Amino acid sequence: MKLVIIGGGFGGLRLARKLNNKPGFDITLIDQFNYHQFQPLFYQVATAGLDASNISFPLRKVFQKSKNLRFRMAEVRQILTAEKKIITDIGEFEFDALVIATGAGTNFFGNQQLMDNAFPMKSTVEALQLRHRLLHNFEDALSVTDAAALQRLMNIVVVGGGPTGVELSGAIADMKRFVLPKDYPELDFTKMKIYLLEGSGKTLAAMSEKSSKDSLCYLEKLGVTVMTNTILKGYDGTTAILQNGEKIDTAMLIWAAGIRGNVPEGISKDLIAKGNRIKVDRHCRVNGFNDIFAIGDVAHMEEPAWPNGHPQVAPVAMQMADTLATNLRRIEMKSSTDLLEEFVYNDKGSMATVGRNLAVVDIPKPKLHFSGFFAWMTWMGLHLMLILGVKNRFFVFSNWLYNYFTYDQNLRLIFREFYKERKK
Repeated sequence: MKLVIIGGGFGGLRLARKLNNKPGFDITLIDQFNYHQFQPLFYQVATAGLDASNISFPLRKVFQKSKNLRFRMAEVRQILTAEKKIITDIGEFEFDALVIATGAGTNFFGNQQLMDNAFPMKSTVEALQLRHRLLHNFEDALSVTDAAALQRLMNIVVVGGGPTGVELSGAIADMKRFVLPKDYPELDFTKMKIYLLEGSGKTLAAMSEKSSKDSLCYLEKLGVTVMTNTILKGYDGTTAILQNGEKIDTAMLIWAAGIRGNVPEGISKDLIAKGNRIKVDRHCRVNGFNDIFAIGDVAHMEEPAWPNGHPQVAPVAMQMADTLATNLRRIEMKSSTDLLEEFVYNDKGSMATVGRNLAVVDIPKPKLHFSGFFAWMTWMGLHLMLILGVKNRFFVFSNWLYNYFTYDQNLRLIFREFYKERKK
């Protein structure tokens, strides 16, 4: 079977590893980057807690001993479903079976002003850009004499009260408490304001009521101004305008309020569900096709327990990959399609960290919630296990240990050329 997998994220990489060196498969893995990105820790790269290389792993290194898999760094331009062919910027690839695992990107909901001025955080590069801008604002603040301009540079607005927004707000608040006053003694950080805007009535709305309340309590304890039931209308680079007419002057607005599936060209609009996700059946097959599959954030599957589709999180992508790997092996062996497994998501729980010694954890079976230091340790332990590569785990653990005892980190670097390129 000539199998093409588009995307080296949690789902695509898991599937490729499951079928690696399995007889009967000739696999091509395509991704626009030559590395796997550990997205849950992007916020730590953005706040100078970890180096970008600590959460990235070369895809070619994963498959150095593979006999049936080739990796190609390319950008997919179109899928020709009838011709069983993929068009990329480096050429064409034919397939017997295709797996779309392209994940999701930032959803600005069509607001061009936000696209031009807000900072997203859906890739390692974007996390680095955010870090550079964050630090450069404080450098600029040292030479500003106008009080309004200074306050604008000291204000940070995070939009979106989900795990990404909560974790990022907490990490910036920790920087404000432990790091920035030592780096910039000339600045008065009591005037620094961190705003978290959330359109619904609570933070971490997808988690339990206890987790929502605990996260709100922790954020307020850290000095974050949480504004629920608040919708951002626009941002021109200097002023955030809320739907109720209020304004917040800020030189940095971070957008963590929505994601949309990265659907390649060539997929019919009739197959696209809410959130720009591809409709698939319980076997991860794209509706109407026997040889095209979609998994992870880009896939919209309905099952009795999840009638509106699954949450767009890594465990869903990895579990879909496991089911699809089993089914592809059965298809390759020409087994009856009646023997194919239906996907059933096993929700093992959810968690989010808010700051130093502060996190929340929900476990559905048995129904359990805990928070605080033990939840924080649980969060760190699980994420450490999921990071790819022994060396990366070692460096992440070493950085966390160093940071915990010194209340500091040595990664607050501004690369001027990189920053100038982003400003353009």
